[in-house]
Amino acid sequence: MELIAESELAGVAEMIRRLASFCARLDIRLSSLILLKYVVSKCLLTSMATSQIRFSAADRREQILSVATRLFARQGFQGTTTKEIALRSGVTEALIFRHFPSKEHLYWAVIQSKIKDAAAIERLREKVTTVASDAEILAGLAAEILDRRSRDQTLSRLLLYSALENHRLSHRFFRTYVAGYYEIMADYIRRRVDDGAFREVDPLLAARGFLGMVIYHSWVQELFGGKRYQKFSVYQVSETMADIWLQGMLRVPKELASRANKSNGKHRNA
Repeated sequence: MELIAESELAGVAEMIRRLASFCARLDIRLSSLILLKYVVSKCLLTSMATSQIRFSAADRREQILSVATRLFARQGFQGTTTKEIALRSGVTEALIFRHFPSKEHLYWAVIQSKIKDAAAIERLREKVTTVASDAEILAGLAAEILDRRSRDQTLSRLLLYSALENHRLSHRFFRTYVAGYYEIMADYIRRRVDDGAFREVDPLLAARGFLGMVIYHSWVQELFGGKRYQKFSVYQVSETMADIWLQGMLRVPKELASRANKSNGKHRNA
């Protein structure tokens, strides 16, 4: 529950004034009027105190995180002060540092909250273990990434700012989240290489190649303004990128590879 607004306090003051006028017309003794004012004021202060108690520490922490997320995503780590966050949150800087030991801790908590909301690692693990074709798995993964990022680019902005302004946070993010994400994708590619479906390549580099293609397209469209000039459906992009990547990954039968090499040799010599 929020604190009583100034407009409400003004309303209560007006109510007391009208009661005083009414009591004067009825010739009620001054002592009764003073008592009435005291009772109304007491009720008002009790209500305000109750409101403050009901605004729990957890709620206050979430409020600070929400305001900090908006400011950090718009202004970056260095461009945002804890004083500004406190002002926008309606709290003191001391209260912010009671919940978060430092500005860096607050920024990391913001990143963690966005990662938790996205649940990207869990969804990736689920997708690469489903019974489906490689094209369906990859197109579905790309579509999920593109759709999520088109709706909220906050995490991308936070990570780009951290990479440019605070390398410790970006390195921590890579170790904590990104490395594991790539490894899950690399494990899927490694299995398909062992199955004989994909040609032998470095699984981790192949994973970076596919995810980098998808994420960079998202940045171009959403952060760099590309969608103002060229619009693509999520379905079109995900299907096309999956197909392009698979064309470079699928194992080609030896006889077809031999023909392709001969053809390329003739083309080069022409």
